[in-house]
Amino acid sequence: MLDIRFIRENTDAVKAAMTHRNADVDVDAVLALDSRRREIVSEAEVLKAERNKVSKSIGQMIKEGKDPEEIKAQVREMGDQISAFDGELREIESKLREGLLYIPNMPAETTPVGKDENDNPVIRSWGEKKGLDFEPKAHWDLGEALGLFDLERGAKIAGSGFPLFTGKGARLERALIQFMLDLHTEEHGYTEIAPPFMCNETAMTGTGQLPKFAEDMYAVPLDGLYPIPTAEVPVTNMYGNEILDKELPILHTAYTPCFRREAGSAGKDTRGLLRVHQFDKVEMVRFTTPETSEEEHEKLTLDAERVLQKLGLHYRVIELCTGDLGFSAAKCYDIELWAPAQDKWLEVSSCSNFKDYQARRANIRYRNEDGKPAFVHTINGSGVALPRLVIAIMENNQNADGSIDLPEVLHPYMGGITKLA
Repeated sequence: MLDIRFIRENTDAVKAAMTHRNADVDVDAVLALDSRRREIVSEAEVLKAERNKVSKSIGQMIKEGKDPEEIKAQVREMGDQISAFDGELREIESKLREGLLYIPNMPAETTPVGKDENDNPVIRSWGEKKGLDFEPKAHWDLGEALGLFDLERGAKIAGSGFPLFTGKGARLERALIQFMLDLHTEEHGYTEIAPPFMCNETAMTGTGQLPKFAEDMYAVPLDGLYPIPTAEVPVTNMYGNEILDKELPILHTAYTPCFRREAGSAGKDTRGLLRVHQFDKVEMVRFTTPETSEEEHEKLTLDAERVLQKLGLHYRVIELCTGDLGFSAAKCYDIELWAPAQDKWLEVSSCSNFKDYQARRANIRYRNEDGKPAFVHTINGSGVALPRLVIAIMENNQNADGSIDLPEVLHPYMGGITKLA
């Protein structure tokens, strides 16, 4: 979250940033709560000092044989007022924290200003569109013909948006996950984490999913747990309420299934594997210092790109403008793969620099050069997400006979299988 002192001292800049983000937040209401909180603290401190002063006179009055009851009554009245202040303060602080939790992060100075996704500039691209000399088939037709997945049976089990992979399709999922974990741990220097697939409310709040996006998540109310929407949540919250004693940066990668209701996306791209409620993903998370976070963000993005380069897939990197920026991010690059049968780009990774926004929410700190506790900067990105990666592999590497050539780097992970046929 944003520091209330920062909001207080930079009110105009915060309001301008919220306007650029298209964020409907009442900054003035939050500042009013903060003002009342400070008033209460000041008034309570004055009253406590007065009570202490008056209380000390009771003993002296008794020594002098004077009746202290009037003074005692005055002390009790002060105590009641202090208790009332304390109660109001707890209520105000609760409302203030809730208000702060709904304010998104400040965009970085280098984040381009724009209204929506149409204003996202393309930063770079890699490879070229494959020249297929036949009409490409959609991945759902390819997958059904080759027995790679069975979406109807998946829907029968859990409902629409829960894919069921079968045979070589299931093996392809497993092969891609293993390939990416090996790449990130052996070549990119990440430590692999196998986290819980469920998180509590505190963890979800720490990374920014709660309270803003509660309707987009699945929940287990009786246990107070949530199936994770991304490995970012458990991996980041590993260090919640800690002062790190490890040298920064810390690099972690993790495979998890991910669960998202995406209540606001009903009816969009529902065919095939384009938009699903459960999917596999390999995530990368970096914990770093404020001085190096921009550099570490660039490195993490290149790590995600390397996955796609090794798979030989044409992709582009776009930078999200202020109007399209994620709630917790200060700066974000999206990596998109070209899918010829869809005739469009598909996002497979969002690489975000949150600066100290998540660290404040989760209370993750380190000791700076002066030895004082300071908030870390957190960076994360998909490295990368399935199943849109599977879509791109299928549609770009298909042959006229309906078979699919597998990228060479996957051959060892597929037990020597080079083609899906």
